[in-house]
Amino acid sequence: MSTSSKGLPMAARWDPEKLARDEQLLRELENRPLLTRIRGYAKLTGPAWLQSAMTLGAGSAAASVMAGASFKYKLLWVQPLAMLLGVVMFAALAKIVLNTGERPYRLFARELSWVLAFLWALGTILASVIWHFPQYGLAGGAAWDLAQVAGAPADHPWLSYVVKFVVAFCILGINIFTVWNYGSHSAGIKLYETFLRWVIRIVIIAFLAVVILSKTDWLGVFWGFFGFYLPSDPKGWTVVLGALGATVGINMTFLYPYSLLAKGWGKYHQGLAKWDLISSMLIPYTIVTSLVIIAMANTVYGGRDVVNTDLKPVQAAAVFSQLMGSNVGRIILDLGFLAMTCGAISTHMVVCGFTVCEMFGLEYTAKRFRLFALTPSIGILGAALPSPLWMPVLASAICLTMLPIAYLAFFLMVNKRSVLGEALGSGPKRWAFNAALIVAIAVTTVGASIKIKTGAIDPIRKWLRPPVAESAERSAQATPSTAGAEAPTEEAAASHQRQ
Repeated sequence: MSTSSKGLPMAARWDPEKLARDEQLLRELENRPLLTRIRGYAKLTGPAWLQSAMTLGAGSAAASVMAGASFKYKLLWVQPLAMLLGVVMFAALAKIVLNTGERPYRLFARELSWVLAFLWALGTILASVIWHFPQYGLAGGAAWDLAQVAGAPADHPWLSYVVKFVVAFCILGINIFTVWNYGSHSAGIKLYETFLRWVIRIVIIAFLAVVILSKTDWLGVFWGFFGFYLPSDPKGWTVVLGALGATVGINMTFLYPYSLLAKGWGKYHQGLAKWDLISSMLIPYTIVTSLVIIAMANTVYGGRDVVNTDLKPVQAAAVFSQLMGSNVGRIILDLGFLAMTCGAISTHMVVCGFTVCEMFGLEYTAKRFRLFALTPSIGILGAALPSPLWMPVLASAICLTMLPIAYLAFFLMVNKRSVLGEALGSGPKRWAFNAALIVAIAVTTVGASIKIKTGAIDPIRKWLRPPVAESAERSAQATPSTAGAEAPTEEAAASHQRQ
């Protein structure tokens, strides 16, 4: 294995003596009791925080708001299970990267297909750019809602644009500072990870405060986690399966292995990597999404299990304020949403800094990383402007299609002896791990298929279908056909549409 294919320049700047001390500590911890290992691991975690920040954005906020407003506590089990499946797949990625020390893009291109590797990287960039828009949209909406609480007139469109873009540029400035530090030196990586830890802590504190302010049925919460409720209507099933299959984004799968390499981690960090995924990814994600669901269940849920796709996170904050008779909860919710978007925006920038270099075969330099990290920044327009209709369609068609394909690639790589050698493992432990990976692939394929249908196929059909034909189809479905009944004429369909 040539040295040019190993590691990252950022990892080379880590203090070799510190890495040696960490490896010695990790070897000593391997045979220690669980609690002792956890205490030792807690001081060294890091890469999985980036995954938490990336997934805890506008999409998670909207999905959690809809789950709590539509089904009260009953879908609390969905998000943890969805992320657990993601953790299993990330564990496979960690095993590959930490045992080989190679950059995944080059490794996958060599061992599987350069086309597959290129599409993986392309999907990562598209996802980061397209999903950047709703992050700024949520940030702008939360900022304007806070401005209205402070007394800004609701019917002043130009003032809303000013407020939204001022806050958006502030968020961009903060993220440029932290992300550019990440791409410069090991101390910058530590600074950035500390920044993400505090962002996620602020999010947790904000939503915990909202839950405390509202009245919670804790027995209902318990059954929400362990009752495994399944909705009876198709829309409800779509919500559950879609969440199970699409909690992890394609850009997260690219960011994670490179964040491991950027830390200088190797084969002795495998136990630490597993604990990092649980403590820094699974647990924070579960806490935040559960708190949002509980807050919405306590305040917005209408008493009937009906899928509510119209309620947006910022609207939920306003509803919460009305129900509680105070703006305190509304302000806290808005601040929590702002913190969520700030973390997600920064990780989108970091992954683009890695990905563009890899796609074009460029060696990493601080200048290149910083330049390419700005790739998704056009999403700042989403603070006040609606994103083009083709964007979510493109994201669903390409990014969600690539996700189960990438999962399958990870499964194949983690089972190749030519890649892992003796680290491949054997026996029941390996077979159990493979079984969990197969379940993750299956569930993700189903969930991604549902998301592709609702996010790409259905909108395209709607665009292509003539309005008259669509109206006639609705009329036919609404009126049972009888033997001798005449089909609705075009004029009747058009009249029905006008009504």
